[in-house]
Amino acid sequence: MKPILTFQVDPVVPARLKVLRELAYNICWSWEHDTIALFRRLDRDLWEETYHNPVLLLGRLPQERLEEVAHDDAFLAHLDRLASDLQQYLQSPSTWYLRTFGSSKRPLVAYFSMEFGLTESLPIYSGGLGILAGDHLKSASDLGVPLVAVGLLYQKGYFRQYLNNEGWQQELYPVNDFYTMPVVPLRDAKGDPLHVTVDLAGRPLTARLWHVQVGRITLVLLDTNIPENPDDLKGVSGELYGGDGEVRIRQEILLGLGGLRALKLLGLKPHVYHMNEGHSAFLALERIRWNMKEHGMSFGEARELVTAGTLFTTHTPVPAGIDVFPANLMERHFGPFRSELGLSSEAFLDLGRIRTGDPSEPFNMAALAIRTSCFVNGVSRLHGHVARRMWPALWPGVPEEEMPITHITNGIHAGSWISDDMRSLYDRYLGPRWAEEPGDARRWRRAEQIPGEELWRTHERRRERLVAFARRRLAAQLRRRGTGAGSLAEAENVLDPEALTIGFARRFATYKRATLLLSDPTRLSGILNAPGRPVQVIFAGKAHPKDGPGKDLIREVVQLAGRPEFRHRVVFLEDYDSVVSRYLVQGADVWLNTPRRYKEASGTSGMKAAFNGALNLSIPDGWWDEAASPRTGWAIGRGEDYDDPAYGDRVESSMLYDLLEREVVPLFYTRSSDGLPKGWIGLMKSAMGELCPVFNTNRMVQQYVTEAYHVARDRAARLEADDFRRARSLAAWRDKIRAAWHQVQVVDVTAELPHDVQVGTRVELKAIIDPGPFLAGELAVQAWVGEVDERLEISGGRAVGLTCDEEAAGPRLIFGGSIECVQSGRRGLTVRVLPYHPDQPGPFSGAPVVWAQPS
Repeated sequence: MKPILTFQVDPVVPARLKVLRELAYNICWSWEHDTIALFRRLDRDLWEETYHNPVLLLGRLPQERLEEVAHDDAFLAHLDRLASDLQQYLQSPSTWYLRTFGSSKRPLVAYFSMEFGLTESLPIYSGGLGILAGDHLKSASDLGVPLVAVGLLYQKGYFRQYLNNEGWQQELYPVNDFYTMPVVPLRDAKGDPLHVTVDLAGRPLTARLWHVQVGRITLVLLDTNIPENPDDLKGVSGELYGGDGEVRIRQEILLGLGGLRALKLLGLKPHVYHMNEGHSAFLALERIRWNMKEHGMSFGEARELVTAGTLFTTHTPVPAGIDVFPANLMERHFGPFRSELGLSSEAFLDLGRIRTGDPSEPFNMAALAIRTSCFVNGVSRLHGHVARRMWPALWPGVPEEEMPITHITNGIHAGSWISDDMRSLYDRYLGPRWAEEPGDARRWRRAEQIPGEELWRTHERRRERLVAFARRRLAAQLRRRGTGAGSLAEAENVLDPEALTIGFARRFATYKRATLLLSDPTRLSGILNAPGRPVQVIFAGKAHPKDGPGKDLIREVVQLAGRPEFRHRVVFLEDYDSVVSRYLVQGADVWLNTPRRYKEASGTSGMKAAFNGALNLSIPDGWWDEAASPRTGWAIGRGEDYDDPAYGDRVESSMLYDLLEREVVPLFYTRSSDGLPKGWIGLMKSAMGELCPVFNTNRMVQQYVTEAYHVARDRAARLEADDFRRARSLAAWRDKIRAAWHQVQVVDVTAELPHDVQVGTRVELKAIIDPGPFLAGELAVQAWVGEVDERLEISGGRAVGLTCDEEAAGPRLIFGGSIECVQSGRRGLTVRVLPYHPDQPGPFSGAPVVWAQPS
């Protein structure tokens, strides 16, 4: 029966406790342990029952309990102190951004992401991408960066996981009640809800606006489950990563176009737009349309202006992870829209095709994002290399090492993931400002001064809590399956609070190889059950609901854990989320990660473990490729490539067992006379000192601000100035490039080579260029020199600019210069021509590179 009226019932909070609601609705409580302690004081059991949701906690507290604490002097003193701390935090005049750059009247950047992992009580995230986005906002808040974020408010969010008796993953989709979560509906001056509307193939879709306060940062969320929408469209924001291509394109239209319209409705005009993955790439098309309509610009002029102020971060190392849409689906949803842009169907589709002009190509969201961004980055050094390998067709003729995709390595928000015990230890020995400046390497060098016994006892307490948590969780899992009393009693004795504990928790995709450790059960049993040196492994993770092979990996782990020799040593914890993650990264001794190399873009769980004193044991992929050293943990192999994946699995599983048997386990169990594993403790300290100041989101966000946000803001401002004169000039230049670049040729190259070329020798070079209709100042002519590899091609080359000889006569131009020979060995040299404009986003943004052709 449908109600004829709906209304919200709020708890009657005594006036003395009103500030509790302010604390509950600002997500910064999630990384302030003292605020969490305050909510626990209200009702510890209810805090756990509400899954750490202070809004729901306040709604469920008996009125008499609220009245009781309103007269509790100790509680009120605690509350007043936290209320004062929150105001000081929000109004601080000395944030990093203010100290470095001063105030900003407009938001510097709008950050768009399909998911945000802020807290387990707001389940609108699925995994690493969302957690990274959430940590990005938290550090932006701590640093005072003027940022606004945009996402979707999912009615069901991501699925909850449970296993049946055979170990097969099952999915539940609990419905989110936004009115009992730390989200607030946005309203106009009259108190009416704010809405935006987008067109879905001729049908209007309306979204209600909500916001989440993340410290100093506002996150705007769009919700379509409202009466204004027909039933079949209410579910557009219903489920994260659910449905078919039709559902996905609707969600991405809502995020990109609807998100932009939400910012406009709120009067927010960011300088820069940051797309976290390609899901929001349609926002670039909407911004182009706006500029054309509001400023009378052509498509090309508007595109130049939009590109100058747009950034794109890619997280996927494989093409299969990118959303693509067929041409007919794009035309159905964007036919009238593209007409407003003045584009033909083919020209519009080419914006998202990898190979333009190929009608068999689908519309690729990452390709659209790259083509409309001035800054593109991967999320680790190795991932930047992998991403450049993925997109050679977008930059014809450009050597891989010069493709304009850089990297900014991910990090984690330290305050959100460090245990309270470890935080207290850091406060004592690093000084309380470590949390405000987690990137200060000088502070982290003080980790060496932490007394070994104190560090070890702190870590042991966390391991004990992890074991207790795992036992409770396992018992609850067994009860849900209807397991008998005997098995429940046995669950209370699994794991050993003093044993070497390995954590493995992540999405169960096949490339992550969750079962690599299980590939030789006999050898594994020998390691786990060695007399006097027990080892145990705790697994957690979800497989995508449609990923059958991933689900099979979970089943394999669960079935092995049920065998007698593993029953007390291997545990799989269901429903991996932020709560499970915190217990694992805070309590494990070793963090295991075994992806196939080049498949892990970054990985952040190992960073969280490192901040808590755990040591990483990992394939050198993602972040670990740049972090692994004898002072930080163990690398499984040296980054070898294997043509046969099955052979590679066998080799690397053997390496893993060798490391455990010969290095990891002996180091853990080698104790001094006082019972401390001093070698292990020393490695913990050196790992913290080297990893923590680098792999945190404060460093990451600062890098985005200085290397990307401000550069893009300034570039966009230049193009906007003087009635968009530079944008119009750049667009005209681009039109000229498209029309006539094919006429440019390298006619001849001559080099003066001495008989004996030695290191330090300078080679004089001249190149005759047919410039077509271009002037010398519109060309960048360069020598390209480097080592000649086994394919007789130049490898690892470097560019040396050549200058035009102004005395050259006729239509052809002569460029010349000298190249110093800086290394011995066989070297190759050639010449290339690139289009040049002072306002272009990068050297390869104009047209294909023209190379000299060997005779």
